[in-house]
Amino acid sequence: MKTFDFRHAASVEDAIDAAATGAKYLAGGTNLIDLMKSGVERPSALIDLRRLGLTSITSTDTGGVFVEAGVSNSALANHPLIRTQYPVLSHAILSGATTQLRNMATTGGNLLQRTRCPYFMAPTFSACNKRDPGSGCAAKDGFNREHAIFGASAECVAIHPSDMAVALAILDAVVHVQDSTGRRAIPIDSFFALPGHTPEVDNTLRPGELILGIELPASEFCDHSWYLKVRDRHSYAFALVSVAAGLRIVDGVIASAALALGGVAAAPWRPPDAEASLVGKRPTAEAFHTAAQLAMAGAEPLRQNEFKVDLGRHGVVRALTLAAVSR
Repeated sequence: MKTFDFRHAASVEDAIDAAATGAKYLAGGTNLIDLMKSGVERPSALIDLRRLGLTSITSTDTGGVFVEAGVSNSALANHPLIRTQYPVLSHAILSGATTQLRNMATTGGNLLQRTRCPYFMAPTFSACNKRDPGSGCAAKDGFNREHAIFGASAECVAIHPSDMAVALAILDAVVHVQDSTGRRAIPIDSFFALPGHTPEVDNTLRPGELILGIELPASEFCDHSWYLKVRDRHSYAFALVSVAAGLRIVDGVIASAALALGGVAAAPWRPPDAEASLVGKRPTAEAFHTAAQLAMAGAEPLRQNEFKVDLGRHGVVRALTLAAVSR
């Protein structure tokens, strides 16, 4: 590991000032420290955020919830407001990692975790445009069973690994950030960046911006939602395909619906045509199968991951079926 300077931030403004000199923010460190050990990340300095607090979960005046960035994944998943009003978020978080990691990992850090593509994670592989722009993408013609089937580019086929982000997508979460010029709010569907010609860019944060927290609007889906994660083993594995599903059912008819898929793109993948197809329908197998076909339309599988298309269809049907009967 490359040597680095380290200090604790005394305030949010202090942390932002330090980032302007090239320091990286450190919160739980469950991803960043691993990348530093392998040599993928080589910051000259770390600025520790843990003394800033940022660990509150509070109700908002508009009926939603504001989650500060330093809240641990465990605290978020188990908070009464989240369990009752946003059960899909609790379910998604508890599907990821292990208890020990969830106790350390933070809400802000979860959004910023980097892909687990093996070619990115190991600098011994020289061809990785995300790690070394212009070097190529070894996964395109290499091991790509776990890689993207939506939104990829010739430069990168990696996926984003977060479970939490997939649930946040159907909740229309808003990420609140701050830099030296002030604060701004980023809708979750504008937060992540698809690879395009700049695969090294994971999100739309500006240099030095610090995530302060995530705002959750009042949810339509507290009665009918589900998070389904399909993976190679039951625990401590990233999703091959995951599905967050939310339904609002009024008098036996779907009044609104939301779907997001994980494990298939560099961002949570929303299929608007599939969502629209459900509105006005009764929650039947026929309606769910139609939505599943639309959800996977346009998929572009790689040599080793064509199975994700069929897996995604079955996953959407299963998640919607379970959402319809959940309470």
